Amino acid sequence: MKKTLPALLCAVLLLAAVASAGRWNDPEQDPEDAQAAVSETETVSVPATQAAKAAAAQTAAGTEFTTGARGTFTDRFPLPQVHFTVSDPDNTRGLSTLRIDHSFGVAKNEQPHEISVTRQAELRRAGSKAVVYDDRTREKALYLTFDCGFENGNTAQILDVLQKRSVPAAFFCTLYHIRQQPQLIARMIAEGHIVGNHSDSHPDFSSISRSQMARELEAVENALRTDFGYTSRYFRFPEGAYSENALDLVESLGYTPVFWSSAYADWDTENPKGADFALQTVTSRLHPGAVILLHAVSPDNAAAMEDIIDTARAMGYTFRALTDLGK
Repeated sequence: MKKTLPALLCAVLLLAAVASAGRWNDPEQDPEDAQAAVSETETVSVPATQAAKAAAAQTAAGTEFTTGARGTFTDRFPLPQVHFTVSDPDNTRGLSTLRIDHSFGVAKNEQPHEISVTRQAELRRAGSKAVVYDDRTREKALYLTFDCGFENGNTAQILDVLQKRSVPAAFFCTLYHIRQQPQLIARMIAEGHIVGNHSDSHPDFSSISRSQMARELEAVENALRTDFGYTSRYFRFPEGAYSENALDLVESLGYTPVFWSSAYADWDTENPKGADFALQTVTSRLHPGAVILLHAVSPDNAAAMEDIIDTARAMGYTFRALTDLGK
């Protein structure tokens, strides 16, 4: 797994880059909200030390993963592997490779932030099918999504609650997580959740070639096909970082990029704030059509999940699968 900087340093560097680029020049934008919008988009991959701990714990427990009679971890037969053909591999059209950090603002009073509204409109005008939030539904619909870079013991509890409350979700998984936790991936699929593509090594897609991007997606796609007899074409950019060039390549391969309109800094496992904080933060930012980004590594999310669902439903919201977008 690719090494990453400590979460705090990542946040500092990201904020510095945003400030230097002059992202927050809108005089009507609340600076505090804008800063929160940036600091809460970090989607970290597993640090080397945590990866080593996870592998050691798995070995110590004597965990063995075996495939079923159909040759996969599910009740499905394997699907043929694919090899993605890269259109315009040298980017001869000169599409911009300037890094764009997804921003969404902090939704309040059950209304999406103007940043999310503007970003979704810009993407649509550019001909992109990428999703920030569902601006085409008139219903109080929510789309629950999780990023999964590695496993630290919380995903099963989250799945238990989703099953108990009959809530669909999408889990965007790296290849590391898929290889590390095939039983969890199989359970997600068996229980009707979407397993989305979050890349092989969690790179900055604005900084790699079109061919490299394709290989990142292809590795995850083929692991799902071979080991689980499963495929889906939903993709989340690592760290929410992309470029015009990256967006074009991902969509040319048939994927729908899924961003988000609600999130918080739950990826920082070194700074847990408790279930009550998670509950209050998530539910205070709900709005119709919200795509909610959470991280399965957060013990706060796992502990608060049932209350988050119950509170959202009490507010009149329903949970939908990404396949229901726009309905």
